[in-house]
Amino acid sequence: MIAYETRLGKIDISEAYLSKLIGHEVTSCFGVVGMAPSSNRQRIYGLISKNQALDTGIKVTGDADMINVELHIVVTYGMNINAIAESITEKVRYVVGEATGINVNKVIVKVDGIKE
Repeated sequence: MIAYETRLGKIDISEAYLSKLIGHEVTSCFGVVGMAPSSNRQRIYGLISKNQALDTGIKVTGDADMINVELHIVVTYGMNINAIAESITEKVRYVVGEATGINVNKVIVKVDGIKE
């Protein structure tokens, strides 16, 4: 839970909210097929559930000043991975900043698979 005080009161933002917000934006990027599970909990949930959760493959750490985001993605074969990673990084920084006002320090994009 990320919490900070403003002049209007206390604001609490959960990591689950940030993960789902980021997951929605990343999966809509051109060249991204989907997200790859990053933990055993996500792998087991993926086996049980028929559809993929939006927070699959996303790890958010940090506090109210700055957060770090780690993403595990699957890309389309033949795409420029560097261009996809740069696009994702800029999109994540923009969306998190606009929605929450929290700065994103680092976005780590890990390509876990390639699909045709």
